[in-house]
Amino acid sequence: MTETSGGARYLRISEHGLIGDLRSVALVGTDGTIDWYCCPNFDAPSVFGSILDAEHGGRFELAAVGAARTKQFYFPDTNVLITRFFTEVGVGEVQDFMPVGGGPAETERHRLIRRVVCVRGSIPFRVRVAPRFDYGAREHTLRFVGDVAVFDSGELSLGLTATVPLEAEGRDVRAEFKLAEGESSVFALDQVGGEVSPRRCARTEADEQFSATVAYWRRWLSASKYRGRWREMVHRSALTLKLLTYAPTGAIVAAPTTSLPEMFGGDRNWDYRYVWVRDAAFCVYALLRLGFHGEAEAFMKFVTRHISPGDGKGSGPLQIMYGIDGRTDLPERELAHLEGHFGSAPVRVGNAAADQLQLDIYGALIDSIYLYDKWAQPISSDQWDDVCALVDWVCGHWDQPDEGIWETRGGRRNFLYSRLMCWVAIERAIRMANRRGLPADLMRWRECRDAIYRRIMSRGWSERRGAFVQHEDGDVLDAAVLMMPLSKFIAPTDPKWLSTLDALTKDLVSDSLVYRYDPVASPDGLRGDEGTFSICSFWYVEALVHAGRLDEARLAFEKMLTYANHLGLYAEEISHTGEQQGNFPQAFTHLALISAAFNLDKALG
Repeated sequence: MTETSGGARYLRISEHGLIGDLRSVALVGTDGTIDWYCCPNFDAPSVFGSILDAEHGGRFELAAVGAARTKQFYFPDTNVLITRFFTEVGVGEVQDFMPVGGGPAETERHRLIRRVVCVRGSIPFRVRVAPRFDYGAREHTLRFVGDVAVFDSGELSLGLTATVPLEAEGRDVRAEFKLAEGESSVFALDQVGGEVSPRRCARTEADEQFSATVAYWRRWLSASKYRGRWREMVHRSALTLKLLTYAPTGAIVAAPTTSLPEMFGGDRNWDYRYVWVRDAAFCVYALLRLGFHGEAEAFMKFVTRHISPGDGKGSGPLQIMYGIDGRTDLPERELAHLEGHFGSAPVRVGNAAADQLQLDIYGALIDSIYLYDKWAQPISSDQWDDVCALVDWVCGHWDQPDEGIWETRGGRRNFLYSRLMCWVAIERAIRMANRRGLPADLMRWRECRDAIYRRIMSRGWSERRGAFVQHEDGDVLDAAVLMMPLSKFIAPTDPKWLSTLDALTKDLVSDSLVYRYDPVASPDGLRGDEGTFSICSFWYVEALVHAGRLDEARLAFEKMLTYANHLGLYAEEISHTGEQQGNFPQAFTHLALISAAFNLDKALG
């Protein structure tokens, strides 16, 4: 733990584990504190948000009294998190989980269970539950309904039940208790109101829900087809991606947090609790690779239901992101009353990038549809009509400038990656049409595909740098071009590509970690530097694999694994000191890990 100048204390981003119920998640620190939890959904206002403001954000503290060493791990093959406390008088643990499934009434309860067990000796514990509703901006009252403490903000009510006596402390609740070896206690937090009434959670009920939750996650993971060298890391990534899915609609969020800084003191603090078309489409690829067809089918239903051509706001038929319920209005605002993680403001909710034009999303989406059609089940005639409408639009608009994959706020440019993914959109649609004999304007599609290819090869190549570059007629390198061989645009051993790979290695790679680009050479409209981008690091591994540089690829991959946190989780970026930066955990990073591991395994034989 580190103390800020204001006296507030924060755990580092990496010092957290994740639990969830496929509706929302909670971050649990290595000190036993839940410091991020939004109820009832991913993008609902936070109830516990002390990761963004230690004083005003709210928290659920549960820890051994006195000095203790702690370790965290997941119950094997599940998303049940265990935090162990090693003290001078014994060993105890907190088992954190959110039950998955059950009837509609139980689902609406959004139950969060914290089971405390004394493993050895005799240990005193303390608890303090201090919710702060609506990102800490809304007051609440506290009352007791029998043994259940009910926190009520007017718009949201939470009921806390425990197997030990609870005491009011102002508008918060506290408890102190002691457990001997083999004894346990249970705390359960429910959303209550309407048809969901406050209900005690006895030890036997908690035991049953623990067993059912473990069984659910193990049953889900058993569908994985991955049997390679990095099974533990791949499966942890798969479990993490599953936690980032919103079961009611099939949506997949980019990350479950907002405003965790990409650099302390900079402007790069964003809300990622939405469905980025690009990120979710890549997730579908990763999950299909592992054999999880159900998640891919659910996302395809989300696409069909919520992301139809014509939904965009004037910049194209698609938005780059949507709400988990498919909504298109995601206004961005700053929460000035929150100081930010380690004092790194601003804290933002909503995301103005929703109004940007990012042409690459069409390639990501249509590629995922192509893979679903190939590996899972054929798409419907209505879905094909939507694909054709998107491809026809891409054919008419691929050559305009946009904000690009990195969502720069420094103006639109003719980004190579955007051109590349427009090529992917058309090329994959042509494959589908040919393979299934589907109706399409193939002559126009082929002409556009070939025109994009020639444009990239002529204006995306810099003779001075001996490399493909960030935008047309420029000299700035960009790690996004690592997707060129991965998307099958160029042969991985093409001399121009190998020269590009060498240039990227020289300028953007540091100990296997890859920077997106140099913001000094290519201003992006934002203050501050940033760390290396973890998805780019895994793309780099894949590019080395396809280039036949297997020893370099394996070393780079193994190095990258050392930057994961103690549970195998990754944020968006890694700082120059090796710390996790940005929203956490990041779907983009984990899906790229899966893809890199899969392809490296295959190449190594």
